[in-house]
Amino acid sequence: MPEIRVILVGPKFEGNVGAIARCMANFDVSELYLVNPCELGDTAFNRSKHGSHLLENAVTVTSLDEAIQDCFLVVGTSGVTTKGDKNYTRIPVPVREFAESCRGYREKIAFVFGREDIGLLQSELNRCDVLVTIPASDEYPIMNLSHSVGVVLYEMFQAEKTPKRCEPADGREKELMFQFFGDLLEEIGYMEARREMTTVMFRRMLGRSIPTKYEYNTVVGVCGDAAKIIRTGKKWE
Repeated sequence: MPEIRVILVGPKFEGNVGAIARCMANFDVSELYLVNPCELGDTAFNRSKHGSHLLENAVTVTSLDEAIQDCFLVVGTSGVTTKGDKNYTRIPVPVREFAESCRGYREKIAFVFGREDIGLLQSELNRCDVLVTIPASDEYPIMNLSHSVGVVLYEMFQAEKTPKRCEPADGREKELMFQFFGDLLEEIGYMEARREMTTVMFRRMLGRSIPTKYEYNTVVGVCGDAAKIIRTGKKWE
């Protein structure tokens, strides 16, 4: 299974945090990061059971940017699904589909879970490479925070039993891809007002597909050549 970091943004109830630590122990996940959490006391430790060591070793930070450092893929979670392609910042992938696409993945993945009442803010969602959701009743789709973490970790754990996929790109290749895409937008004079959201859309597209090394390198080559041709006026030979 990929190395996983669970990030809880602004959890309000210590009992949920304790139950999440227990779920993490069930599925061999050891990294817990807390962004501006509630105070953790006896309730949290009582509910964590044999996952109490995860609470003791949890890292507390003041921003999401701190929490996602050193993670290759940042996965946001949402119980709200948006129909239609235009609001791509809110279109999630079913968690089972995402887990299956991660087979053989060895880079660190951060799963970001939002507050019990309002979830993740739009600015926080924009920091994520891909969004996942747990399919549930249309009448009541929002699950308890600790239950959501349990389902996501179960799907990731279970998917690892299926055959290995081609080797995915690594962190260096991923950042190079975004750099070349940004260069291309600049060279074609893409509208500044739309550039940020277009970059988010591109990030989400790649996050959903988890391209292999070959696929990443191919797209990097195309973007790089296109930007060079536009900049120099010399066609590729």
